[in-house]
Amino acid sequence: MLKITIIGGGAAGFFSAITCAKTYPQARVTLLEAGRQLLAKVRISGGGRCNVTHACFDPGVLVQNYPRGGKALRGAFTRFQPRDTVEWFAGHGVKLKTEEDGRMFPITDDSGTIVNCLIRAAEDAGVKIRTGDAVVSVKKLTGNNAEGENGSGGHGGTAPTFEIELKSGEVLKCDRILLATGSNPSGYKWAKELGNTVELPVPSLFTFNISDSRIKDLAGISVPNAKVKLPGAKLEQSGPLLITHWGLSGPAVLKLSAWGARFLHDRHYKTSVLINWLPQYNAEVLRQQLLAVKSQLSHRLIVSSCPFPVPRRLWERLTSSIGIDEQKRWADLSNKILDRLLLELVQGEYQIAGKGAFKEEFVTCGGVNLKEVDFKTMESRRCPGLFFAGEILDIDGVTGGFNFQSAWTTAWLAGNAIGKPSDLRFEI
Repeated sequence: MLKITIIGGGAAGFFSAITCAKTYPQARVTLLEAGRQLLAKVRISGGGRCNVTHACFDPGVLVQNYPRGGKALRGAFTRFQPRDTVEWFAGHGVKLKTEEDGRMFPITDDSGTIVNCLIRAAEDAGVKIRTGDAVVSVKKLTGNNAEGENGSGGHGGTAPTFEIELKSGEVLKCDRILLATGSNPSGYKWAKELGNTVELPVPSLFTFNISDSRIKDLAGISVPNAKVKLPGAKLEQSGPLLITHWGLSGPAVLKLSAWGARFLHDRHYKTSVLINWLPQYNAEVLRQQLLAVKSQLSHRLIVSSCPFPVPRRLWERLTSSIGIDEQKRWADLSNKILDRLLLELVQGEYQIAGKGAFKEEFVTCGGVNLKEVDFKTMESRRCPGLFFAGEILDIDGVTGGFNFQSAWTTAWLAGNAIGKPSDLRFEI
């Protein structure tokens, strides 16, 4: 009997275990989780609702939401994409709903629905689930040390088997291993020890710490559509922007943090960011509107008559920051100050002083080098019998369910390949 061990009791670990056990009922599938709680990250994701996937069903469009890994996922998404995720959960009694921004959640709005579904499906498929079993080391046994049952270790009985030592002192031996350890440093360590290269993991999806009088004490104010730009990296993103107690957040900032993850890390999260509060207008149109307001509303106070869709308190702060006092009227606006106001609206410069967290969620940029993984099977090209799924790979998506989708897809591919009989494993 083929022995398969999956290390990591998160979304990718469970989905690969279920897929493998269902596809290859003759295999013995064991899932090891170091903690006492299974699917911990799933439980807290999406504010406790679990953003399962995103309603984007065109693989070519879908991959555009991955700062890293999009190219490798292009073919993978033709085999298992969000539509397949929706159908899989529906087939297991869980219906998903689509929100206006494309995010998909269980209709219960409860991540427990997803957690219970995965645990139940794993148990029904015969997966042996072990919690509180922390792995200390993973070793590959070759040649005379390989002890795969009846030559079940792979290539005609000559492929390596693996030895897993647990913290308890117990030693497990198996024919194939799948690492689904997320961003856990131990997973990266084992991947390297087994021959794979690991790109330096750094944070992705985070908020910007900014201390600036223009946004001080404005926490909670949001702009439905703003554009944020990292001029040093020539990167920009648009979307809702939220002012917080510590700086800036919202989809626009989170997307920019993902695309600029390495740039920001290399600069120790200290660089400038430009904000366009009114990207729906071009600069010349704004200038003409300001001139029209100056002419038509000449006797009104500038601070109390904002002609653009900008929150009132933000408008007051922006005008004050360039020297417009509370008693100044539109008629008194000089061309020099008008130019400064225009610049403040479309290209205000702020200094990032550090990074914050994105709620309880944590996504990393970095992981196992994708060139060393066969994306038809998710097997390591450096270590036959070793497979990967989920965030341990150098794949990360923007916020909106894309990181879960890459986990479901890579886990499904791995689960379908890891239990394949030895003489069929390398057939396309």
